[in-house]
Amino acid sequence: MDFLPRINTVFLRVIEELGYFSRFGATFFRWIGEKPFRWKHLTAQMNSIGVDSTPIILLVSLFTGAVFALQTGYAFRLFNAETLVGSTVGLSLTREIAPVFAALMVTARIGSAMAAELGTMRVTEQIDALEAMAVNPFHFLVVPRVIGATLMLPLLTALFNFVGFIGAYLVGVGLLGIPEGPFIARTEFYVDNDDLFGGLFKAAVFGFLLALISCYQGYKAEGGAAGVGRATTRAVVVSSVTILVVDYFLTQWILEIIEGR
Repeated sequence: MDFLPRINTVFLRVIEELGYFSRFGATFFRWIGEKPFRWKHLTAQMNSIGVDSTPIILLVSLFTGAVFALQTGYAFRLFNAETLVGSTVGLSLTREIAPVFAALMVTARIGSAMAAELGTMRVTEQIDALEAMAVNPFHFLVVPRVIGATLMLPLLTALFNFVGFIGAYLVGVGLLGIPEGPFIARTEFYVDNDDLFGGLFKAAVFGFLLALISCYQGYKAEGGAAGVGRATTRAVVVSSVTILVVDYFLTQWILEIIEGR
């Protein structure tokens, strides 16, 4: 029965951590509308999150669309339904693959950087120095990062959709020999605005969550360099798991809305 106290301790730690994170999120909404609004910091974060992440998004999206078209093409050939490859890839990209993969790529690249940067500022007392200069560190450091990620991730997802479908087109039409007309026509017929905007909404939610979680982990880091390393690891792991879990509930909610129309 020794494992029961351990389970109880872990459960209490999880509840405590969720409480701290909820307060952190409430603080964000408290400061989001306060002045001064630092446009320079926001644009810098949008550039770092969006523009600097474009190359990795282009590479991942191109080969994701290509390999998915290759797999579905060979599978649909068994049923003489190769013309459905375009629509299948389009639906998969817009609804699931693009927002989830883009969020995971941004988490690996930007989420870890946010946690490491804020964690370093915490352990070197730079955040305390901001408070001593009468600058609210939360408003100065966290708010621009969360807003920037929330705004830029849908744009990266839209780019992922476009380039991913180009990869699917090159493989489907160029390699598998699927007729171009049916490939495009089936995609236009089955993929509609609800699929696209549902994926973009998911991306905005994922961007908000990954930035908030990463900033939270870095903001509360302690223990020197080792503590910064632990905060960075937790930021990436917790953000990735949260994205996958939240994706299920968002998918269920969006599908219920679409089917109810």
